[in-house]
Amino acid sequence: MAGDLNDIPEPLALENQVCFALVVASRSVLALYRPILEPMGLTHPQYLVMLALWEHRQLSVKELSRLLQLDPGTLSPLLKRLENIDLIHRRRDSRDERLLAVTLTPTGQALREQAEKIPATIMERLGMDLDELKALHSTLTHVIAAATTP
Repeated sequence: MAGDLNDIPEPLALENQVCFALVVASRSVLALYRPILEPMGLTHPQYLVMLALWEHRQLSVKELSRLLQLDPGTLSPLLKRLENIDLIHRRRDSRDERLLAVTLTPTGQALREQAEKIPATIMERLGMDLDELKALHSTLTHVIAAATTP
């Protein structure tokens, strides 16, 4: 591995901390989403639920929890709010009554058309091209895997 901590003059300086850069980057990127999602009536966590449902059409709460890496206690209020604004339905799964199936309403499905503009808008606001974003995504995926592997 190239270099080590001895190569950093101030290893405890705030600007040298990976955790600090990740937190600031996360807050900054989420702030870009806020004005785009507000007219759609969505928060960023709700948008993530909708993305999963637009991709998979129907998911159990357990599957959504796994996909979004959210515990069910955090996910349940999100789902309630989405149901209250008529974007999703929650019903017992006909194949397994123990599971709660989450599906899109026609309104939720129609919202996808508006959402299709979001990735290009974010890319433009970040001033990054597709290759840069793919490389960033790959790096972040590697960081997530490294941080969550025992």
